[in-house]
Amino acid sequence: MPTGTELTTVSDVRENRSYRFTATDEYGAEEELIVVPCDEEDRPVRAFVNRCTHEAQRFDTGRGVAMRDGQIICPKHGSMFDACSGYCDNGDAADTTLPDVDLVVKDEAIFLTDDEYTFAHEGGIGEGDDDGPSSTSHIGF
Repeated sequence: MPTGTELTTVSDVRENRSYRFTATDEYGAEEELIVVPCDEEDRPVRAFVNRCTHEAQRFDTGRGVAMRDGQIICPKHGSMFDACSGYCDNGDAADTTLPDVDLVVKDEAIFLTDDEYTFAHEGGIGEGDDDGPSSTSHIGF
């Protein structure tokens, strides 16, 4: 069994479009992280910090990450990030890459193995005070 905290399963991430959790970083600050499906053969999921590189808009506010054709969609301006690499080649976040988080998958189970983060709890920071994203995007969901 891998060293690290067991988070969820690959099947659950695929079914729910993402898995959101809170971790503390190496300085004790809370950070929201997301696990999303990835279609690479050796990497069925990837994890990233839960915010757009453009204006720190959260991708998952408790309803799952909006995705299309293997890309994470920023709900504010519509920039799209590759779910496997985290790279964005369009919109306001073009030419940026999401900060990634180390995971290990073993027998469908997903483990947080990143030395910079310690699992705190499922869900986001300040659960219950979320009104969802403000949006200026022309993309409808």
